[in-house]
Amino acid sequence: MDVKQFIDENLENMKADLADLVSFNSVYNADEKPFGYENKKVLERALEQMQEKGLKTKNLDYYCGYGETGEGNETVGILAHLDIVPAGDYWDHDPFNMSEEGGFLYGRGVSDDKGAAVASMYALKYLIDEKYPFKKKVRLILGCNEETGSLCIKHYVEKEGHINYGFTPDGNFPGIYAEKGMISGKIIGHNTKIIDIWGGVVSNAVCAKVYAKLPNGSFDENKLTAFLDKNHIKYEITRGETFDIEVYGDAAHASTPDLGVNAFSYLMEALYNADFNDSFVNWFDKYFGLTLHGEILGFTSVQDDVTNTSINFGVISKQGDDIVATLDMRFPVKSNVEACRKLIEGCEDDKNENEFAFEKGVEPLYFDINTPMIKALKKAYEDVTGDKETKMEAIGGGTYAKAINNCIAFGCEFPGEQNYIHDDDERLNIESFKKQVELYVEAIKNLNEI
Repeated sequence: MDVKQFIDENLENMKADLADLVSFNSVYNADEKPFGYENKKVLERALEQMQEKGLKTKNLDYYCGYGETGEGNETVGILAHLDIVPAGDYWDHDPFNMSEEGGFLYGRGVSDDKGAAVASMYALKYLIDEKYPFKKKVRLILGCNEETGSLCIKHYVEKEGHINYGFTPDGNFPGIYAEKGMISGKIIGHNTKIIDIWGGVVSNAVCAKVYAKLPNGSFDENKLTAFLDKNHIKYEITRGETFDIEVYGDAAHASTPDLGVNAFSYLMEALYNADFNDSFVNWFDKYFGLTLHGEILGFTSVQDDVTNTSINFGVISKQGDDIVATLDMRFPVKSNVEACRKLIEGCEDDKNENEFAFEKGVEPLYFDINTPMIKALKKAYEDVTGDKETKMEAIGGGTYAKAINNCIAFGCEFPGEQNYIHDDDERLNIESFKKQVELYVEAIKNLNEI
């Protein structure tokens, strides 16, 4: 059967399987090991779906699971994830009851990354149904911890080893040959006049809303509102025993802060411009301000011809007397954790009133685009789409490719698409959903022939 015919005949089943997975609110929960009850349940259901399509399955202690077909001494891996980021507050569609409107499917995870998981299942079902002569084992590996550390794939590698060739459909087409390094930590202010503050949802998303309580009369209110108005920032003010303000920005992935508006950064700069004489606010302006690429701290010195640096503040809170904000930094592929850690630690002040607390560093990923695996995936994209102009790219996002050998991100978002990943009303173009299946079929074939 022609693959396009197969996809058309199975489209409603694809939608139903995706709706089933979307119904699970599979956000990381540290209280329920390993990653949360909903993550366990969605993995169980995904393994059942793979069994229904003819794959032999294995559950690796609820960290992840896989479905396998084919045979041979080498393994082709497809790595997708079933965990999600929190849905947020401003959806026009029910995030856990997938809906269809205007040629799109709406729901949390339809694009990141449950839709790609389902598309990969159907690509393998097609090859199984057609009795494709596999020369290698092919495993669809589904993890439950991509958004909060990829410990699921670390567990897979410990139990099963690395793969020989593979891709994770959790990025962009035609593929990603380089991923920036990552540093995560917190900036902490030990001496602030801010009475209370909270905002943001997760560390790897731009803070879209922040709320703060401030002492009355501690700044020039006219200057504060003038700054926010000049920068077209929405806000709400409540006056009482304290001056309460809620500032609104726009969410985006932490790797692309330019696509969002960080409400926390704008609040800090508004207070600085309103003469709020505060140790933390002054320090924030001195080293960060509204910059997104570490310009003040000297990160231009580690830029390369592939990528630059990005810095994002995601979750903000008052913890005791301290103000704490998560910092998510992505740095160039030809630099390293140690060099960038030294630069970011340059923000610490002599009085120890404000500091950067390092938590984790991940080295960059870089592949030569002329390696057989990269060429095989690039050919699959070009043959299916006819697009020979769009180039593979380097990104700031981190994918499973950093957690396992011989893997790059390939799909699931097509050039020019906007699927609102990590944002309200996440969506998936139905025609793109269909095209993914076609592309993954061709990619698996090409990798099988290496």
